[in-house]
Amino acid sequence: MNQIKLGQRVIGPRSKPYVIAEIGVNHEGSMDQARRLIDLAKEGGADAAKFQSYKAGTLASRHSPSYWDTTKEPTRSQHELFSKYDSFGPDDYVALAGHCRQVGIDFLSTPFDDDAIEFLDPLVPFFKIASADLTNIPFLRKVAAKGKPVVLSTGACTLGEIDIAVETLVQSGTTDLALLHCILNYPTDNRNAHLRMIEGLKRAYPERPIGYSDHTLPDDSMTSLVTAHLLGASILEKHFTHDKTLPGNDHYHAMDVHDLARFVALAGRIHELLGPTDFKAPIATEALSRKNARRSIVLARDVAAGSPLTAADLTYKRPGTGVSPLHWDEVLGRRLHHTLQADHVLQWDDLAPSDS
Repeated sequence: MNQIKLGQRVIGPRSKPYVIAEIGVNHEGSMDQARRLIDLAKEGGADAAKFQSYKAGTLASRHSPSYWDTTKEPTRSQHELFSKYDSFGPDDYVALAGHCRQVGIDFLSTPFDDDAIEFLDPLVPFFKIASADLTNIPFLRKVAAKGKPVVLSTGACTLGEIDIAVETLVQSGTTDLALLHCILNYPTDNRNAHLRMIEGLKRAYPERPIGYSDHTLPDDSMTSLVTAHLLGASILEKHFTHDKTLPGNDHYHAMDVHDLARFVALAGRIHELLGPTDFKAPIATEALSRKNARRSIVLARDVAAGSPLTAADLTYKRPGTGVSPLHWDEVLGRRLHHTLQADHVLQWDDLAPSDS
């Protein structure tokens, strides 16, 4: 149950993370820049390049205040900010989806109105829903009616609100659903990332894949994404740009192609280190070590045939090719078939039956 098919990959708790490069509107209205960002997302190793599909007039009233760091993005009206970057229309997204197919990366775009749901439906392998629409019941129903997998961000939400959203989506047609932990601060200070909430989502929704949508400032080690993955996030989303020094919008808390490539390489190593199972057992490459590095019961001195073995007659040494010290108590009092010398690695066929 806690698996989901995203594009060509099936994602579960032991998968390499599905990485979404959130281009959003960092293309700033340029199709050439949008294509370049897709190319860079592919170069960095992302699974998907994601945009945002909205029109300012259907997204925010003219009186909607900002909720971001205005020292980084000085615009104080949501309507004003969104008006700067809402020039793309359905044909543009068709073209961008085609470019993604050409370079071999999943195309995604978050819809923010009913029209976007409709024109994106034939273009995307699954729908990503933003945190701010988690309580938008009619919108959730329209997305769910498309019958595609859904990845839902949960920023600024209570568990009760998430329960309602999950119930709405499932009752309206969604069968495959993943939840992303998210903090709705732009940017998110490290002290506010609260990555342990990933574990809380896993407990609350054990049947759902859990991921993380990150708004912290990237560091060289991509610590936030690495930590999230180690806590169980199997879907990772982060804003993506070609130039982190650009002012405004989402450039200032985005990763670039170098950050992305470092993380994807590191995630591959982490996946290799974690291994395929959590069931503790010896693995095949440990067979020689089990044989030669473990102890066997060894004679501490010469022992004559027929003599009952005492603790003073015995010690334990490598290799583990003889009787294991697990059977120490069974060996005490047993007699030898033959006289054996000190340092002999005891074998079961050295011992007479216990009742003789």
